Amino acid sequence: MSWLIVGLGNPGAQYDKTRHNIGFEVLDRLAQRWNLTFKEERRYQGWWASGTPLGPDTVYLLKPKTYMNRSGQSVRAAVDWLKLSSEQVLVIYDEMALPVGRLRLRKEGSAGGHNGVKSLIQHLGTQNFPRLRLGVGQPPPEQDTVSYVLGRFTPDQRSLLPQVVEAALDATEYTVAKGLDAAMNLYNAWQP
Repeated sequence: MSWLIVGLGNPGAQYDKTRHNIGFEVLDRLAQRWNLTFKEERRYQGWWASGTPLGPDTVYLLKPKTYMNRSGQSVRAAVDWLKLSSEQVLVIYDEMALPVGRLRLRKEGSAGGHNGVKSLIQHLGTQNFPRLRLGVGQPPPEQDTVSYVLGRFTPDQRSLLPQVVEAALDATEYTVAKGLDAAMNLYNAWQP
């Protein structure tokens, strides 16, 4: 089965290494691991890579350039062009409901206040798509949500990220190779 793996984030150097761009960070590392190169694809309004790193089925990587709140436009264009179902789209993004260092795979669900996921649900017309949520923790009481997710990880949080990103890469590969249920059983209990 082919997969479209989507990392959510915002384009531009000012957003690089922010909490909201952890999805982009994971996709960049996944492309390195699989020896794939991103190129700009106007049809999908994003950066695009594809290949067969894990066997005969093609895996597509997409980093939307539409900014977080309009990510669904890019994903919908790719899904329509590739003729994929929503169950073949794995979305990787930041999750404030999880502490830094935790990750969670789910088959479906609501947006949970995440504007990128809200856009995907709106454009795909369903909540039924797999997702890999990476914990970024809650903002301190004195900080608003937007400045928190658009801010960079603290040094303590950043020290956990190499392990978390590696686990996210492994979980993504396992999902593609063995299926979502098997990956959920193995990785939802993972801790650094």
